[in-house]
Amino acid sequence: MMRLLFTSLLLLATAQAGFAAPLQDQILSGSLKTLDIAYQTAPVTALEAGSFSANNLRLELKSRMIHALEFEFALNTLLLYSDPATQTPLPTDSANRRFDLERSWNRGNSWSAQTDVDRLSLQGRLNNFDWKIGRQAVGFGRITLFSPLDVVAPFAPSALDTDTRPGVDALHGVQYFGLGGQLGATLVLGDKTNNNSYLVTFSENRKGIDLLGIVGLLRDREMIGFGLAGNLGPLGIKTEISHYQGKDTELIGGDLHDDFNIGALELWYRFDSGLILLAEYLHNGAGAESPDTYISAATSATFNEGLSFLLGQEYLLLGPSWELHPLATLSGLLIRNLEDDSTLLRPQIQLSLADNLSIDLFYSFNFGLNPQVLTPSISIPRSEFGATGDSGGLLLRWYF
Repeated sequence: MMRLLFTSLLLLATAQAGFAAPLQDQILSGSLKTLDIAYQTAPVTALEAGSFSANNLRLELKSRMIHALEFEFALNTLLLYSDPATQTPLPTDSANRRFDLERSWNRGNSWSAQTDVDRLSLQGRLNNFDWKIGRQAVGFGRITLFSPLDVVAPFAPSALDTDTRPGVDALHGVQYFGLGGQLGATLVLGDKTNNNSYLVTFSENRKGIDLLGIVGLLRDREMIGFGLAGNLGPLGIKTEISHYQGKDTELIGGDLHDDFNIGALELWYRFDSGLILLAEYLHNGAGAESPDTYISAATSATFNEGLSFLLGQEYLLLGPSWELHPLATLSGLLIRNLEDDSTLLRPQIQLSLADNLSIDLFYSFNFGLNPQVLTPSISIPRSEFGATGDSGGLLLRWYF
């Protein structure tokens, strides 16, 4: 019944946008991006040196319709080159999408392509209540580097392009109250029924402190989370924690733990020189307790669903940035695994080439113990980042 209702409303939105009522205040925009990376041979010889080029064209349409309804549509086209051919594959189906609105060509070959509908939604407002239905962006949490409350479709802490959150198939409603208070409910339709998510969220500002809460069922996991965000003088402080009941822990590919917590403390400070520093301590309870079980963590449900992107449990993350010139910003990322003493270090510079045109140049260094090789085809990790080769490249972005 829910799927039928969801489909019917989507079709109604599309029909109204395309044929019934004239669209008003239309905004047509888009972007063209290319991400080109070359990487060295990893200590694990099965991961060869190579390169890939991901080229993405995105077109977006936003329109106001009759009765103050708003329609949003976005189409992505990805052209991917990978050498070796199977080293960097096309994106796979998302656990947060019920409807198949994607098409791929030449998957597994050097040149491949994929087109997908990333936004297809209808939204409106009734008094102090906002609602939205369809493929849309859903995000929670306040922490910048990695938010334990951003549970539906979070970005990896090492993600290079976080301008656009991937769309999910959802029904979302928010009731506003008081001065900035919100009570929301979200249903995310997964690729199968037991991957549905049913979440209730809450936020309010008390004496300059943002209070955040979330509770519900996340892809068949009971979960509850809480967060605070505020300032202590010039120092910004954010803390968040989420608790989960693991799913399918007795099965290969399930969660590693019967229950686990993901929590973080992030500090933000701007120095007189203009340097901005973000520092975060992250406890990733979904990860492995020792390097010899990193392979199990990499094949777990939390990792495959994108709920957790790191293999260990205790981390320090740093994200400095400094505007050298109005057209040049120097930034960086450091992820330190505090248990196996391995590190990812990525310096980066962004240059503005023209209006709405920029380029990022970066290089990723990986430090840590190399895997222990038992046979030519079998090895045991001894550190997280020591099993990965260095890489570097560029990200070119044009918005129109």
